[in-house]
Amino acid sequence: QAQIVESGGGLVQPGGSLRLSCAASGFRLQPYTVGWFRQAPGKERERISCMRRPYGYTYYLESVKGRFTISRNLAQNAMYLEMNNLRPEDTAVYYCAATMNIDCDEGDMTYWGKGTLVTVSS
Repeated sequence: QAQIVESGGGLVQPGGSLRLSCAASGFRLQPYTVGWFRQAPGKERERISCMRRPYGYTYYLESVKGRFTISRNLAQNAMYLEMNNLRPEDTAVYYCAATMNIDCDEGDMTYWGKGTLVTVSS
């Protein structure tokens, strides 16, 4: 059964760092467009970063540019989100997703993880 599972969330102080991982099973991530989304309490889910097929072009939400980095490891069949200089407003449940579409909108994604909670607080 094809699925993706996030890990790496937790509690971190403002200015700290976390690395989220997303492991795929039942299919190979390599040809897929992959993305990270998040949903803060009381807000809609938003797209924060994508790596588009076939060339790997990346997208970042303006508020995370320069702080977050998306990547993937073909050998481990996984993708990652490195988050630095975290802010309280980054607090949210983070989801990874994948699609064979080129676009990376929420409605385009086929596979979704169940989410991992990131809390940024002192």
